[in-house]
Amino acid sequence: MRLLVFTVLSAVLMVVDARFTLLQPVRAQLGLIVEPVYWVGRLPVRLWDSATQELSTRNELAAENEKLKAEQLMMQRRLQKLAALTEQNVRLRELLNSAALVDDEVLATELIGIDPNPFTHRILIDKGKMDGVVLGQPVLDARGLMGQVVEVMPYSSRVLLLTDTTHSIPIQVNRNGLRAIASGTGNPERLELRHVADTADIKEGDLLVSSGLGQRFPAGYPVAMVTEVVHDSGQPFAIVRAVPTAMLNRTRYMLLVFTDTRSPEQRATESAQAQEALDREIRQQAQPATQAAEAPAAPAIPPEAVQ
Repeated sequence: MRLLVFTVLSAVLMVVDARFTLLQPVRAQLGLIVEPVYWVGRLPVRLWDSATQELSTRNELAAENEKLKAEQLMMQRRLQKLAALTEQNVRLRELLNSAALVDDEVLATELIGIDPNPFTHRILIDKGKMDGVVLGQPVLDARGLMGQVVEVMPYSSRVLLLTDTTHSIPIQVNRNGLRAIASGTGNPERLELRHVADTADIKEGDLLVSSGLGQRFPAGYPVAMVTEVVHDSGQPFAIVRAVPTAMLNRTRYMLLVFTDTRSPEQRATESAQAQEALDREIRQQAQPATQAAEAPAAPAIPPEAVQ
């Protein structure tokens, strides 16, 4: 009987609660009473989640710390290697006889445009006539020569790259001084050496540097690296292909080199004048010393006069 009464009462309460809002205040009060029970029931779960999060956070921090230590060691190794590469670069500059080129006046510039014509290798830089740029001025990046200025505007200039089909540059093999002409092929990653004798001493891996002939490009700058030498017994010339050392398709910042534009006669005349001025200054400095040496000595004072 009790079970039946409670069953009917439960059914009536569920219907009233579902259909009407009379029991909402009662439910709110009952919820306030049962809330501590819910809190105690959820306590083990919260403790477990907190402990798991604490452990996982600690493990993540430890793993991140180990990763940062490993990256620090890698960066220190790279710094040590960079110092070694710097020393090696100094030795290579001495090998290339380009120590004097370090003193060349340069101007940093940035790439601002590329010629859309796929058959013309030209770029636009943000320095022009107002910055002292002149026609024919060499342009290089951190790896080697890139080309020369072919058009100067007030605040920008157009540069013709080495790989353009209309461009050629006199070069020499750094290993033995063999001279040749490197011409563009239209391929941004290839140069060709024209009219190289089939018996010439050139091989793969040779470094090609600017020879300075023509007084357009300064001597000693890297130009390309030989990648292929084809000898044909039926042809008088060998086929020599090389890859430019400059990053023609990826470089954004470049340098404009200001070389000495004086003629050989002017340089010789100015050098002779400077030498004469130096000799004249040396003679003027030596003249007072000679006069002092030729002056008569003062008479000696006898000991009786001193007494």
